[in-house]
Amino acid sequence: MLLLSYEDFAGRKKTDLLILPFWQKDQKAFPACRMHEFAVLFRSPVNMQDFHGKEGESLLIYSSSKRESRVLLLGLGKKDECHEEVIRRAYGAAVKVACKNNVKSLNAALPEIDFATAIAATEGMLLANYTFDQLKSDLLKEAPLKLIQSIGLIGIETTTLNGCKRVVRIIQGVNLARDLVNGNPDDVTPQMLGKTAQELEKEFSTIKTTVFDKKRIEKEQMGLLLAVNRGSHLDPTFILLEYRGDPTSSTFTAVVGKGITYDTGGLDLKPPANMLTMKDDMAGAAAVLGTIKAAAALRLKVNILGAIASTENAIGPNAYKPGNVYKSYAGKTVEIGDTDGEGRLVLADAIAYIQKNYQLDRIIDLATLTGSIVVALGEECSGLFSNNDELAVQLTEAGQKTYERVWRMPIIAEYKEGLISSIADIKNVGDRKGGSITAALFIQQFIKKVAWAHLDIAGTAFLSSPKYYHTTHATGVGVRLLIEFLSSSAPTQ
Repeated sequence: MLLLSYEDFAGRKKTDLLILPFWQKDQKAFPACRMHEFAVLFRSPVNMQDFHGKEGESLLIYSSSKRESRVLLLGLGKKDECHEEVIRRAYGAAVKVACKNNVKSLNAALPEIDFATAIAATEGMLLANYTFDQLKSDLLKEAPLKLIQSIGLIGIETTTLNGCKRVVRIIQGVNLARDLVNGNPDDVTPQMLGKTAQELEKEFSTIKTTVFDKKRIEKEQMGLLLAVNRGSHLDPTFILLEYRGDPTSSTFTAVVGKGITYDTGGLDLKPPANMLTMKDDMAGAAAVLGTIKAAAALRLKVNILGAIASTENAIGPNAYKPGNVYKSYAGKTVEIGDTDGEGRLVLADAIAYIQKNYQLDRIIDLATLTGSIVVALGEECSGLFSNNDELAVQLTEAGQKTYERVWRMPIIAEYKEGLISSIADIKNVGDRKGGSITAALFIQQFIKKVAWAHLDIAGTAFLSSPKYYHTTHATGVGVRLLIEFLSSSAPTQ
């Protein structure tokens, strides 16, 4: 993606489309920046109230200008109610219109607000400039959607442009996560996730990747990951990515992803309708890979350890069984109360391993873990569980800024009684009531004395239908959130 900046309209290059932003006041549209030279174009539709400047509203008109043949009037809503997410969604909507009209290049005028507005507009446009049609046949699919190749930003200076270019690198990480989640689960296997991690090592000298195969996992006695894997014809992998952006420090911020590349529920089989979207059960792993890619591209001055425990949860004659007891890497024995509670099992082994073998500042895990969190929070907000108030506040603030919002959920100690087993150290599931809490409580049993946060992204990682600047079901959630969190204490070079 090529980004250019212009301080005013006069210096802009020729493109296919010009975006002009408007505020809404008293049901009428008003220019959101100085654009008097275009008054002849927008005066009639505004006066005739064909365009009101409502939030996300757009009107495509044609121009005889030599610089662009089409102009898109874009509504931002009421100025006093505008915030960064309004800008994101509005400019994302504009790009979706542009793509449908085969626009390859555009100039976007920005409202006269601040640096954050330019960043938000850029995020919205880049997030919406995404498609996934690799699985459609050439015979049946419509003409492929053309994505925007270059964007000129009107009304910003070079310093602001540098911030916008930073966004490009972040969205590349988001799109990596989106591609993985959208992909065919026969293709996005544990081995493919390992290969993706190895490709990141080749791309960035600051990344070191280690992929454990089944033999190494057996040697390490990661019994819970091996148990979940038993029903699959594919071997498991355990993936470690070390990004060292701060060589002066020996500690890491660990980001741990659930990498269940397809989840049948195991012998506690899911209903068919619930299985349809289970290719998304590795969205936590995808977010880890996208975050590491973005951090390396930005050269963040922080050390990040990415850890991914990956397998299918499949059915077969050797599938792990409800009522059986398996020994974890940490040494704790776990009674299986439900084979569909597999994500917490693989996370437990991953978290136990990295605590033993690395010096960690904090651990943040991401997982499409429970349907309970979707019932509680829907698709607009991820569940946050944490043993550390400062970490929880920092993640909440990062979520507000990126609008990958999180809501802190309680960790109620009494619910731990549901995890008591009469034959093992712990059971993997508790009562159905408070299911997302008991899942977090299970993971917490494997946390030692380190700040920890668990993000249940079951509702936010794969939307029931595309919306806003998300053009597919997969959102890549977690990447922008984590990069914002990490950047707050790790400025770019």
